Order: sequence, then C-alpha cells, then structure tokens
Amino acid sequence: MSGGAASEEVLSGGAASEGVLSGGEAPLIFLIAGEPSGDVLGAALMAALEERTQGHIRFAGIGGERMAARGLRSLVPIHELAIMGIAEVLPRARNIFRRVKETADAIIAAEPAAVVTIDSRGFTWRVAKTLRKRGSTLPLIHYVAPMVWAWRAKNAFKIARWYDHLMVLLPFEPPYFEAAGMACSYVGHPVVEGGADRGDGAAFRARHGIAAERKLLCVLPGSRRGEVARLLPVLSETVGLLKSRFGELGLGDLAIVIPTVENVAEQVTAGTRDWPVPPLVIAGQDEKFDAFAASDAALAASGTVGLELAMAGLPSVITYRLTPLTSLLARYLVKVPFVNLINLVLGRAAVPEMLLEKCRADLLAAEVERLLTQEQAARDQRADYREALLKLGLGGESPALRAADTVLSVLAARR
Repeated sequence: MSGGAASEEVLSGGAASEGVLSGGEAPLIFLIAGEPSGDVLGAALMAALEERTQGHIRFAGIGGERMAARGLRSLVPIHELAIMGIAEVLPRARNIFRRVKETADAIIAAEPAAVVTIDSRGFTWRVAKTLRKRGSTLPLIHYVAPMVWAWRAKNAFKIARWYDHLMVLLPFEPPYFEAAGMACSYVGHPVVEGGADRGDGAAFRARHGIAAERKLLCVLPGSRRGEVARLLPVLSETVGLLKSRFGELGLGDLAIVIPTVENVAEQVTAGTRDWPVPPLVIAGQDEKFDAFAASDAALAASGTVGLELAMAGLPSVITYRLTPLTSLLARYLVKVPFVNLINLVLGRAAVPEMLLEKCRADLLAAEVERLLTQEQAARDQRADYREALLKLGLGGESPALRAADTVLSVLAARR
C-alpha cells in the first residue's frame, strides 16, 4: 500500500502545517521507536512537529527516555524491543508478538491521524503488517529505510506493501524504494543537528578531576543488552593491554569514560567494576557530548554513535560481535564492504572497522593506540569526517523539520 508514485509532490512545510492547523481537535500522531537511536529520532521529530504546528498536535506510542522527556507515555518499555540477532530474538519471540498485538490494538482504539514507525523494523514492520491485515487504512509512515543496498533488496517491495510513505536519511537511498513504487522523501541525517559537536571538554575534565594532559579514551559498548554482553569482555581485555602499553611508553595513566543509556546502564556498571582501569560510567546526552569533547579517541560498538563521534571530531575505532549463528548469516547476506556510515559515504576505510573475527583485544588495542599516540592519524580521520558529514546534510536545512514537513504533508493530502 504505497500511497502514490515516488514522484508525488511533497507540500511545503507552511502549506502542510496550514492544513493541520485548519481547526478542530489537534491531530494525534502515534509514534513507535523500538530502540535508543529511534528514541532520539522520535524526540527530534516531536519537537519539529510541535514547532511546525505551533503546538497543535498530540502524541501517543512507544519510545524511550528522550521521547518521555517530551511528554510521551510509552505503551511498552523500550528495553523489551531493543534486541538484535536471531539468538536474542527467538527466546523472546512470544513476548514480542504479544507486544505487536497490544500495539496494534492501541492504535486502532486511538484512531490517530497517522502512525510513524521509526527504524527497529523487526518490531515496527510487524505492527504495520498487522494493521494492514486488519483492514486499517490509517496513513503509515516509516522513518529510516531498511538497508536494502546492503542486504535483502526484496525488503523494498515488502515495505511498499504496508506503508504510505518512507523517510530516508541517506541521499543515495530513494532510488532503491522508488523502483518498488514507494513514495519516498530524503530528509537528511539527524546527527548533523544532534549537538554532538557542542560538548564542553574542559568543563567535563574539571567536573571529574581528569587532568588536561591525561589521555582519555571514550568506550561505547552499545545500547542493546545482547551487544553489551558480547562486547564488555573484549573491551575489558583491550583496556588492560592499553594500560600496559601506556606504562611501557611512559605515557602515564590512561583514563576511561563510558557513556551509556538507561536500558543498559545497570548492566554496564556491573560489568565494568573489575576492569583493569576503573572507568567513569556516565549517563545523559549532554554529559555524553561533553565526554566526547574531553576525550582523545573512542572505541565504539557499530551504530549511530559512529556518526555522533564524527560530528564531535573524535577519532574512533568501530567494533562489533554477533552470535555465531547471526555472524554466519551476516557473512552470507551482507553485500557492502563497510558498516560504518562514514566509510560507506566516502567509499573507503576512513574509520577502522574491527568486526566479527577482528573484534580481538590485540587488534583493537593496536588501532586505539595509533589514534592516541599519532596526531597525524587523528587529523586525517577528522578531515574524513568533515567530508562525509557535508554529504549527509551538514549546513543544510534541519532534517527533523524536513521529516516533520513530510509527515504533515501526508496528513494534509489524506485530509
């Protein structure tokens, strides 16, 4: 149910907002974000919709701490949905299917003006499919395209059957979905307006007693419980190797900071108590961005945080581990040479990727040490960051506002 040809005109923000503000009860938008990165997108979209409609809009749905801060009361705890990989999903399948049914029931009962699902396709697509099977004609909009250019090209045709409109983050994505008859809008990547480049490093070091000359490594083990569990042991070993190397090189003590999110904060705190270098575990977006500004390099799980690190200009090494079964499937299905978006946009390995069998403490420590001790390597990566971010919309119109305009245009067209 694609809702029109890909060449369909999208109304300007002013015209679309005018249609929504034309009187009557404020329209209700049902938002579904199934993981922390989607929660960030959802919160920004809520703010942009409020701005465009002068507050004449209501929200319901599923989200995390960021969307809650904007007033959303989540129907489902987001940590129940933030899972990835066959080995993690299978034991929780019954609960996920129950939550899909509950969410579809809630949407039908609420009769929203539109439903916006955000990423997390394992859950959100099931909700969309359930609604269509029940005969719902509600406008369905999906935010963040499936990576059909990386694997499973047939997913473009699947999403076109269930959704009326797709909002994509990357400039090269629309043709893949237009070929499937999907109405599609490129809105830009939200990382360019997320504030990751506005951290206060000096204030962070002062708050936490970290001397200006002391090297600080930012470690980001992920936002899902499964990936955190798989990565913490190898990250601990990596930190141990770096501590030894710093001693051998006479570089003094290395400091470690770990920004985390609500749904894995307790797990990270408990899992890092016995690390060779006791880490500073922090929470909150502002504190995270200050930590980025204070740090000299980062070691991060693959994901959206890689773009935040790019915005912060923090040289990084990207890593990831999967369960053996999921890893085997990934080798067979994935068609792209990189997973980090900076590398994908540039078409080269600007950011080291130590994935699957390369996710080893000795290899990770060597790459991190290079960034911490070789200024030219850090400068080169920062230059690559800038080049890629310009291609992702840095300096252009706000992606959140463009997404809000798209949502309002779909509502106005339906009206």
